[in-house]
Amino acid sequence: MTFWRHLVDPSFAQPVRDFTENTVVPAAHDLDEKDLYPVDLVSQTAARGWNTLALPERYGGGGAPMEHVLATFEELGVGSAALGISLITIFQSQKIIELYGQESLKQRWLPRYADGLRASYALTESGHGSDIRSLDTKANRSNDGWVINGEKAFITSGSAAQFFVVLAETPVGVSTLAVPRDAPGVSTYEGPDAETFGLRNGPHVNLVLQDVTVPADALIGEEGRGLKQAMVTLANSRTLAAGISLGIARAAFDGAFDYAAGRAAFGNKVIDFQGIQWYFAQHAAEIDAARLVTYQAARDLDAGLDIARSSSAAKLLAGGLATAVASMAVQVCGARGTMQTEPFGRYLRDAKAYEVAGGSSEVLKNTIAKSLIRTAAPQDA
Repeated sequence: MTFWRHLVDPSFAQPVRDFTENTVVPAAHDLDEKDLYPVDLVSQTAARGWNTLALPERYGGGGAPMEHVLATFEELGVGSAALGISLITIFQSQKIIELYGQESLKQRWLPRYADGLRASYALTESGHGSDIRSLDTKANRSNDGWVINGEKAFITSGSAAQFFVVLAETPVGVSTLAVPRDAPGVSTYEGPDAETFGLRNGPHVNLVLQDVTVPADALIGEEGRGLKQAMVTLANSRTLAAGISLGIARAAFDGAFDYAAGRAAFGNKVIDFQGIQWYFAQHAAEIDAARLVTYQAARDLDAGLDIARSSSAAKLLAGGLATAVASMAVQVCGARGTMQTEPFGRYLRDAKAYEVAGGSSEVLKNTIAKSLIRTAAPQDA
């Protein structure tokens, strides 16, 4: 049972919903429990064209609007947030190459995503966290390319990635480089803090780069512009992250409603109690509202509007809502909501983790506030 109508063409969205119900949901518990990267599911979504929906057709993509990409992430997020976040890092790496890469780099790498290339976006370092304005990982020019040395920390999807987009500091400033997993000098390891309690798509790894040589066109965009490139890429992916959070909220809502409609208590069904009805009514209205905001953010991306504000607003609202709905679901389901055999604990862990991952709620509020100030500034001048 689901209460949520498609917000894009149902002929596109319904097959994703069917795939989620029939294939993703049965695998979700095992992926979470064992902290596995969903290699098989990523291959299956690639085979259906969903990993490259946003890429132009000349690179093997679907050339689809961001609303369709968002719908895909939302539906898959209903089944498994771990699958969703695996596809987020794939999207991030291809998007930054599409936007800024030289044509030779695009031709060499972008078509591989349609074949299921697994990729990771390696920004963070142990000494800097989310502050990527200066980095310990360094890249310097060689006779025929770049030599990279350093270590990236806590890299999502890194356990199974075949390709990395790496932020490193060059003599000009923070820059972005494309690094194959099989390049000499590239290695990964699991540190003591590799596992998270939510969004478990394989342990986060540290990425070691020791005299790694890449060709000249591995520099993505202009040297020293990596910070700006990262911000634009994250603004794109935050809308999809909001979609995953909406998927979590929907899954928790539907599961709890099914339980309340079937569970007898004090001579009635749990759903017959007005207090319980109000829980669902309130959250249904909030999910409806957050979905509209998020789909508008997707349209803003296609229109080239202020994506920093709209994508941050979408993730802020959807992330907090997913945690609230998942918490409500545990409460309504009582003891059953706390059982390891039920998915409600996973929903709550995934939802809360996504209030931090991919831009914390505090960072999102700062971004929205800066956008408002920029908008007001010309009027005050």
